[in-house]
Amino acid sequence: MRFIYHEWDGSEFPTQEHLQHFSNFMEYLLEYGDDALRALEELTENPEQRAIIEKWIEEGLLDKVGVRFRLTPRAVNSMQRKALMEVFKNLRPDAPEGHESTSTGVGGERTDETRAYRFGDPVSDLDLSATLRNAVQRGGSGVPIRLQERDFEVHQTESKATCSTVILLDMSGSMSRWHRFTQAKRCAMAMFALIRQRFALDTVDVVGFATGAEVVPEHKLPLVQPKRISLYDPQVRMRVPIDELSRAPQHFTNLQIGLMTARKILGKRGGRNKQVFIITDGQPTAHVEGQDVRLLYPPEEVTALATLTEAVQLARRGVRFSTFALIEDYFYMDWINFVAHLTKLTKGVAFYTTSGELANCVMESYLSGRKKKTYLA
Repeated sequence: MRFIYHEWDGSEFPTQEHLQHFSNFMEYLLEYGDDALRALEELTENPEQRAIIEKWIEEGLLDKVGVRFRLTPRAVNSMQRKALMEVFKNLRPDAPEGHESTSTGVGGERTDETRAYRFGDPVSDLDLSATLRNAVQRGGSGVPIRLQERDFEVHQTESKATCSTVILLDMSGSMSRWHRFTQAKRCAMAMFALIRQRFALDTVDVVGFATGAEVVPEHKLPLVQPKRISLYDPQVRMRVPIDELSRAPQHFTNLQIGLMTARKILGKRGGRNKQVFIITDGQPTAHVEGQDVRLLYPPEEVTALATLTEAVQLARRGVRFSTFALIEDYFYMDWINFVAHLTKLTKGVAFYTTSGELANCVMESYLSGRKKKTYLA
């Protein structure tokens, strides 16, 4: 390593407080999304705060386009790594470290088992001890030992199976309570960082669902927020054409349209294993019916049936389901019954958790038994 020395220009070294400024702003950004970036525009009127913001721009953490601030890829990556470190810091010590399949294959870690050599096997996988033992048993203990192809044995290895994941993120109005949405975003960002660092062949997509559904690009994930509640009637019965959905109240829970979007995404993905993670805090209150979307509150059985039907269609395509039900402030458990039906029909798994434990549950589910433990002869 080479070092380049320069004369000190007399400027102060960054203090711990200075280093924490951007980290604190990132936490604020996760909580308030795009509103936090807009708030920066007002802070530039203060000379001290303007100097801090200019330093972030200089360091490549922020861009300014016109009068608007924008997160750079470096800032997004920094937030993802921080989220991932926080998750792994809190994982139980016995949590699995990877999601390799225990099916034998090529390119993975060696197992304790060996098998006869087959044409095309890598020479690097030869088990020399077993090979020599076979040659001695066949030809006796004489010297020299003559090897034949039938003597060769190779180590069996775990196969490295790829996985395509869609995270269905509830963006309905109730997700703003108890910092649920902030924790859910943090969890999704940690998934991006994990896959980039350790599972380069895997993919993850985020779909936000409320009254409608939208694919959330990686760079926009820190900025999205749950939909604001705009209708307070104790009973809602509305029918809205799909092509006019933007004019409807946006804070309902349409898990069915989220699943429909996930089906389209996974249909384009090439991973051998496909799965859907559903992060939600309530029973569906909207569903697609023909060319319309029906908004029904309190929730009705017709919405649940439409949602379960779409889930079953996805499960029949081999998609694995994991549902993460956030249950901090619910005194009635009707919607938990919906999660139970969803899990049973899709033969998936369900986690009933608080938002503070959400990331641990999602990460452990992703890193653990997604593969069938079968050995090939």
